[in-house]
Amino acid sequence: MATLDRITSDPHVLNGQPVIRGMRISVRRVLQMLAVYPDWKQLQAEFPELELEDVQQALEYAALNVPDEVLARDAA
Repeated sequence: MATLDRITSDPHVLNGQPVIRGMRISVRRVLQMLAVYPDWKQLQAEFPELELEDVQQALEYAALNVPDEVLARDAA
């Protein structure tokens, strides 16, 4: 099981959304930034407060929270 010690949730920070280390950077925002800045050096230059482990845990958190289910296809 993953240790997500950098992901926090506090009702007083971004309405309880999961955030990185209590900062006002949500997991969702990190994922959005990865789409814009797929190169780690670009992302780090734009958001120097983020560490590589923050990004890795955001990705892991997202993966753990997306349902992994198989949907049956209708027979044609």
